[in-house]
Amino acid sequence: MTLRFGYGTNGLTDLRLDDALALLSDLGYDGLGLTLDHMHLDPLAPNLADRTRHVGRRLDQLGLTVTIETGARYVLDARRKHGPSLLDPDPDGRFARVQLLQRAIQVAADLGAHAVHCFSGTLPPGTDAETGWKRLAETMEPVVTAATEAGVPLAVEPEPGHLLARLADFHRLRRDLGDPAALGLTLDIGHCQCLEPEPPAGCVTAAGPWLRHVQIEDMRRGVHEHLPFGTGEIDFPPVLDALAATGYQGLTVVELPRHSHAGPQLAEESLHFLRQAAAAQPEAGATTAPATTPATTAATQTPTTTAATTPAPPTSATNTASPSTRATNTALPLTFVPGQGGPR
Repeated sequence: MTLRFGYGTNGLTDLRLDDALALLSDLGYDGLGLTLDHMHLDPLAPNLADRTRHVGRRLDQLGLTVTIETGARYVLDARRKHGPSLLDPDPDGRFARVQLLQRAIQVAADLGAHAVHCFSGTLPPGTDAETGWKRLAETMEPVVTAATEAGVPLAVEPEPGHLLARLADFHRLRRDLGDPAALGLTLDIGHCQCLEPEPPAGCVTAAGPWLRHVQIEDMRRGVHEHLPFGTGEIDFPPVLDALAATGYQGLTVVELPRHSHAGPQLAEESLHFLRQAAAAQPEAGATTAPATTPATTAATQTPTTTAATTPAPPTSATNTASPSTRATNTALPLTFVPGQGGPR
């Protein structure tokens, strides 16, 4: 199965959307992850339907497909990153997030998108986990209904530091909602390296039946920092081999939202890296871990702080981390790079 690669527009925020689309087409990408934000198809500005039609025409002209992402940092609240969330204590805040997701579903339907990505949000201070899970199920119900009616898959992302942080948490939400057909999964490969108990290739195998969207970048164990390829710890050939084996047919989208200053260069380097990695045979001795079962429970996370670094450009499809580091993920405290304590 041939994988199809895309690049996230949240990593091209210094470009106009038309210019970003032309760049990705010229580089040879199959599509893009389009984050609805004030600089790229603002979901709250007037004439959304007309602007969406324009984007649809450009996608058709350029031969690009699309997944809709909803991780814009300040699209709803100019002072609270990713606020309000589906867990917000204020019912009006939760309703605003639900409306945004419903609008994103309509945009996705109009563009023929593969899926709509979303996330739970962090647990608000003073809110216990059980209350948070109840809120999440209640707020997701109308979103799932809208996705079902539109025929657009919804792809929830486990996000470090969020209530729904791991694959096991996705399965809890799925069960709480009665396993609706429209509810699927966004799997971020870096997040698997960061905090899942299984290594990334094993996570891909376990997640296969529910995959609706895939994000990809390099990352280090225990540190939530999206890195250019070749500068973290992930061995990518086994990951891409496992992804192809699932039969996943959506986009695998490069997720480098904090590297827009070098977006065009990294878009070119990333596609070259991924094509090399996809063509490479997995290393001898590299393991694809047993599938993570839905019963897997999340380990306790203890956020700390470390300084952000600027990695060197990627040089090869396989990094220099030792095979033992790449093959085994053990539970350990989670470190948040400043500004990445929630999704991107």
